[in-house]
Amino acid sequence: MAIEQYMPDFAVERAYDVTLASLQKEKIKAVFVDLDNTLIAWNHPDGTPEMRQWLHELQYAGIRVVVVSNNSHERVKRAVEKFGVDYESRSMKPFTLGIDRAMKRFGINKNEVIMIGDQLMTDIRAAHRAGIRSVLVKPMVQSDAWETQFNRWRERRMLKKIEAKYGPINYQKEM
Repeated sequence: MAIEQYMPDFAVERAYDVTLASLQKEKIKAVFVDLDNTLIAWNHPDGTPEMRQWLHELQYAGIRVVVVSNNSHERVKRAVEKFGVDYESRSMKPFTLGIDRAMKRFGINKNEVIMIGDQLMTDIRAAHRAGIRSVLVKPMVQSDAWETQFNRWRERRMLKKIEAKYGPINYQKEM
């Protein structure tokens, strides 16, 4: 297992630190974003005013935002319908199923999209497998839903390998 497959292209504190200007500079036309602990805290489904403003800015500028989540259709729909964003549920990350479906559904080319997520083992790995750029963010809350806890254990082990080879991941304030 090559650790490079888990290295993000960018690392920022929060999804909202991926600014409109940085997306335009990178010629990004679509943002795929994980749901739990990336867009919203898994235990706080209404999101924050800052998140709503970020979504509004991107959408107003014509950048498509698609939530790509491993959660069930019902869970993702309930979480994002109030934000007016598209979504792909049951994405099966770290596999590329959801990313591939979203790119095909919206006619998005690999070089025009970026995946934002809080997990190396699912979000970043899926982005690498799909051939798209990735942004790692810090989880919004330190607790996880029970389904995620095993991945966090595996992630800690992978982070130690990454740090041993490349040093610690340096989270920036923007891409």
